[in-house]
Amino acid sequence: METFTNQNPEKPRDLKISDIWTEKYRPKKFEELVGQDEIVKKVQGLTKSLNIPHLLFAGPAGTGKSTLALIIVRDLFGNSWKENYLELNASDERGIDVVRQKVKDFARTKALKNVPFKVIFLDEADALTKEAQQALRRTMENYTSTCRFIMSCNYSSKIIDPIQSRCVVFRFKLLEKKDVEKRIRLIMEREGLQISDATIESLYEASEGDCRRVINLIQASASISPTITSELINTLISAAKPADIKIVLEYALSSDFLKAKEKLLDVMLKESIAGTDIIKSIQKEIWNLQIDDELKVKLTEKTGETEFRMTEGSDEFVQLESLLASFVLAGKGVGR
Repeated sequence: METFTNQNPEKPRDLKISDIWTEKYRPKKFEELVGQDEIVKKVQGLTKSLNIPHLLFAGPAGTGKSTLALIIVRDLFGNSWKENYLELNASDERGIDVVRQKVKDFARTKALKNVPFKVIFLDEADALTKEAQQALRRTMENYTSTCRFIMSCNYSSKIIDPIQSRCVVFRFKLLEKKDVEKRIRLIMEREGLQISDATIESLYEASEGDCRRVINLIQASASISPTITSELINTLISAAKPADIKIVLEYALSSDFLKAKEKLLDVMLKESIAGTDIIKSIQKEIWNLQIDDELKVKLTEKTGETEFRMTEGSDEFVQLESLLASFVLAGKGVGR
């Protein structure tokens, strides 16, 4: 039985669902950030010295990269930060013309305060084309005296070496449960919501360390009920229930391909779950099966191959059927 806590029961609930909570609860100071302690400490020191180099923040979504960039700018420029800051999302504006026009036009002018440079933030910089990255490298060289670049990306391997060598690279990691829990409890208190420890666990598992996703799930849940439960969270996330996936895999390993196929189709249609999400659930559930570790490794490898084909555009259900066939053969001991 879940025990719920309301952090501030006397406070009346005044839910403004029209507000975007990811922005409403975005930290505005270094001290408010959760997780990434070593990175925050180093970046804060650079910012206080008014001598930041070009920065590259690499890591998964929802771990604080964009937030830290905004905090740096606010700390540098105070109330005039908007006049000295340009933000571009490279996944939307990814061509060479963006670098040649918007970036250059902004970079060549001096800052309006006592800080000797402006700041350009390129979000999702790994989406920039190679040509755009080459042009950006030249811009970084030519306007060092008047501009600093902060770039964020999910995969630093997609950033060309000449840009990486001109930046201090900070690698963000997925947030730990204790860090995500701090943010959850803050929102619970501010919004007058109730939540149990078990639901916090469910939220963290659903988010996989992505704080942005946690906050979006809380806001969606709060629009339905002031009491956030695990059941409510499960209705909002696009993920197959582990018990259903386990049944699919057990059918396949027992050589009942038709039942495995029918159950998988039922899960996908009833829950409206994409094939790529099914693959992730299968990959997790493999390690809970009562089979040899060597076989688990082989099936995980098959799962990876299937996921690659799906991302390359292959038919999802055909590929999942092929994966189930691999489980059937594994259950029969074929190819071990």
